Amino acid sequence: MTHIIDGGLSTELERLGASFDGPLWTGRTLLENPELIQRAHKDFIDAGAEVIITSSYQISRAGFIEVGLTAEEADLALIKSVEVAKAAVGSSAVRVAASIGPYGAILHDGSEYRGNYGLSEDELTRFHSERIEVILQAKPDILLAETIPDLVEAKAIARAFKDVQVPVWISFTAGQKDRLWSGDLIVDAIEAVASIPTLEAIGFNCVHPELIRDLVRTAKTATDLPIVVYPNRGGSWDSSKSVWTMDDRSSFIDYWNSWKDLDISYVGGCCGLDATDIAELKLAVETN
Repeated sequence: MTHIIDGGLSTELERLGASFDGPLWTGRTLLENPELIQRAHKDFIDAGAEVIITSSYQISRAGFIEVGLTAEEADLALIKSVEVAKAAVGSSAVRVAASIGPYGAILHDGSEYRGNYGLSEDELTRFHSERIEVILQAKPDILLAETIPDLVEAKAIARAFKDVQVPVWISFTAGQKDRLWSGDLIVDAIEAVASIPTLEAIGFNCVHPELIRDLVRTAKTATDLPIVVYPNRGGSWDSSKSVWTMDDRSSFIDYWNSWKDLDISYVGGCCGLDATDIAELKLAVETN
């Protein structure tokens, strides 16, 4: 059975009238207009999402300090991101996945689509550990490390998550069928995180949908865990303008129809896919 996860939170927020002109991205909206974040989450739930992802992707102490905020404000924002998502869920059975974005997300230069930050595994472990410790206080249903682009960060994630008691999902990003953006082999990255005791699913996000079929096949050579996919609509990130340039107008449902035989456990969307797309996806999954 295939379950539905949400789409691009920033894309849905833009559909609702939000704009993103600063480095904190959805984190800024969380600080200034949490009600809009809650509405966007609710839109995805109404569209059929069974898992929603929090607005914490770019929130970190280092990132907040860089823009003149404090480490304490970053911690409060991490907790608030889960609380707002839970408020949208209400009494439903929808699960809240707390987003733990890659280190590259705080650099605001597209580094998560290159990897190889030049940081050591120890440095990356410390960076992720402090965020995980804080966000766990809000009791999310899932911890989701997403858009992970290289092997060193995968190893750091594994260390940071080693004592976590809640279900963990790891989602990589890649530009080739068998390699992360960094050039590291995907199977090596999957092996690196396999030791996480509560690892529940492995997946890929913010990749071109044309890559999904090959990526899933690659992952299945290295793991028997459920597979999660939530690609973008197709395009590239312009870090100088902080916008996505979409180069593919193919129907997302056509892509789904080409994947549906792969035994994918969770499917959704990333950048470029809003709640209307998730509603169409939900219908297509149920129909097929």
